[in-house]
Amino acid sequence: MATVVQLTGAGVSFGGVRALRGVTFAVEEGEQVCVIGPSGSGKSTLLGLMNGRLMAESGSVEVFGQNLAQLTARQLRQLRCGLAWVPQDLGLVPNLRVLQNVLCGKAGRVGFFGLLRRLVLTRMQEAERIRGLLERLGIPEKLYERTDTLSGGQQQRVAIARALYQEPAVILADEPVASVDPGRARSLLELLTREAREEGITLIMSLHHVELAREFFPRLIGLQAGRVAFDQSTADVSSEKLRELYATGEE
Repeated sequence: MATVVQLTGAGVSFGGVRALRGVTFAVEEGEQVCVIGPSGSGKSTLLGLMNGRLMAESGSVEVFGQNLAQLTARQLRQLRCGLAWVPQDLGLVPNLRVLQNVLCGKAGRVGFFGLLRRLVLTRMQEAERIRGLLERLGIPEKLYERTDTLSGGQQQRVAIARALYQEPAVILADEPVASVDPGRARSLLELLTREAREEGITLIMSLHHVELAREFFPRLIGLQAGRVAFDQSTADVSSEKLRELYATGEE
């Protein structure tokens, strides 16, 4: 399998405070990996490094074999076409319809004016493809609903549909189920991990809920104070390791 993400000694700081220090690991094509750790351990910063929204001050971050620090702005935009990003706030446009929000998944490929044309004049073929995505995610009837009228769980499904519509090689998801109850979070994670597995998409996610991480991901990376505390198969991560991981912060 090919390596799609490689961090080597990556470090970054904000205002003199080290957020990440000497982070090294690789993720192979098709893997499903979850990053866990206390609040403030650097999970969001790590995801930001991998999608190029942040740049490492030390070490290197390579995605698809390219060192992000060496890319031009245009090259970085092109590379991001293969990276779907699901932020904590989901990044949806509230007053647009679900169809239009999902269409935004192709913004990087078609450019601003191409996206504008699609938002105004959506082809029937594209609308039907998006309806099919929404059907797989359980909300086909919401295709033409305004996104701000949906529940939190439905909006998260829209964000997942937008990521899948992008046809990425990698999905990076930063705490995508933080705002819903554990039951709904479990349902959404089941959907996302299944879709990624069936489409052969690499999935890298940060999660607050340790038990959900253990249930759905075969590999866990534990972050503590900006360092990798462990990087192991879920079966090998003991309860004692998890207690040590969260000993210095709140889960």
